[in-house]
Amino acid sequence: MIKPKDKTARIIGSGIAGIASAIRLAVRGYHVHIHEKNSYPGGKLTVVEGNGFRFDAGPSLFTMPHFVDELFALANKNPADYFQYAEHPIAAKYFFEDGKQLYFYTDEEALKTEIEKQLNVSADPLLKHLEKSAYIYKKTHKTFLEMSLHKYSNFLSWDVLESIAAIPNLGLFSTMHDENAKSLNHPHLIQIYDRYATYNGSNPYRAPGILNVIPHLEHGFGTFFPKGGMHSIPSSLLCLAKDLGVELHLNSPVEEILSDEDGVSGIVSKGISLPADVVVCNADIRPAYKHLLRLDLPAKVQREEPSTSAMIFYWGISKKFPELDLHNLFFTSDYKNEFNQIQNAQAPQEDPTVYIHCSSRCEPEDAPSGKDNWFVMVNVPPNSGQDWDMWRTEIRRKVLQKLERMMGVSNLESLIEFEDYLDPPRIEQRTSSHAGALYGSSSNDRMAAFFRHPNFSKTKGLHFVGGSVHPGGGIPLCLLSAKIAVDTVKD
Repeated sequence: MIKPKDKTARIIGSGIAGIASAIRLAVRGYHVHIHEKNSYPGGKLTVVEGNGFRFDAGPSLFTMPHFVDELFALANKNPADYFQYAEHPIAAKYFFEDGKQLYFYTDEEALKTEIEKQLNVSADPLLKHLEKSAYIYKKTHKTFLEMSLHKYSNFLSWDVLESIAAIPNLGLFSTMHDENAKSLNHPHLIQIYDRYATYNGSNPYRAPGILNVIPHLEHGFGTFFPKGGMHSIPSSLLCLAKDLGVELHLNSPVEEILSDEDGVSGIVSKGISLPADVVVCNADIRPAYKHLLRLDLPAKVQREEPSTSAMIFYWGISKKFPELDLHNLFFTSDYKNEFNQIQNAQAPQEDPTVYIHCSSRCEPEDAPSGKDNWFVMVNVPPNSGQDWDMWRTEIRRKVLQKLERMMGVSNLESLIEFEDYLDPPRIEQRTSSHAGALYGSSSNDRMAAFFRHPNFSKTKGLHFVGGSVHPGGGIPLCLLSAKIAVDTVKD
């Protein structure tokens, strides 16, 4: 019998889920190769640099770090030897059109004090709302996040039965917005908690209320920022992978996944057939079927609605503003109009919600002294053929106008001394994400979040990981997809 250490696994893509899969397989004794089409690893977790500024190119929020630490523990390594991070007691600062500003503490008592001081309402309804978020997590995480929903045997477990029994209390049959409006007592709080739908690219007016589990990831586990920026997450995991013998091949695009009657047999990269006993595909599921498997997409996946995408500007700003004293900042807007326009693939309104991430507030070396690096993001529809050059110009103008108005400054554009951008076509080209969607499929359908494409296939030895498959997008869920997928690999 062939032992795992005599077997070869090939990972398609070096996103966070691909690297995590490589580590898990290497620990089990496989000889692992990662094939990355780009000249750099990390998927969406990469960097943008220029004129002395450094930006996190993609995700800027880090929760549930224990899922990263777990990978080091599997390899009997000390996480601190590879990776350091600090907890941040304030998740974000919110700016509202009425001039109010709100620090959003992850500690409930501190948050209670801030809300009652700034909004002049009781914080008790919010604390009950957070209790409900924790309840949803308790009743669902083992079932919906940490195991495959596509294996009938899993439905016989006690965890699944407990989740099913809790369904009437999970908000599955109402929307996130309806649940928030029913339980929260201030429009600013409703606005903040509607925003959590964007964590998986969904619309709070359509996504089911069960997604109100998302706030618990911040309030229950805390918010963190890694030393060296978000890119240090894949970088540190790649160091661990290499220490375990994993080989990384950059500029190594995969053209096809090979299989025969016995299952997967390898891949084709740059015209060369490379054998494999296991293939883990970290590519978006839609292009994976079309280009790598040469198969029609399953009908259910074909019907799924893509998540939102983003227009991101990377601005090197020639001064620091004292009111922008945190690394996560939200300039709020009317989400209902905004998401109606996204749903109809229309250009964002005059007053879009603007998110700014300043990593230089945590990592001073990310910008020259006295200056700031602004990652400026606006939610936009996925790419369906829009004139993105025109949209980028218009969105840029609207963002500058909004920030000037809400910050009370003039001629903000003159302070931009470095600029780059990402839009849906660039996201699609660089990460192979279908239509530039950030999270694969949206969760706007009631059951969409629970029945994404499985982490295994009918082809023996072929597995799928990443944000476009179960359990979904975002760093913690991508790491969990790797765990679920590798747990189904048979040695």
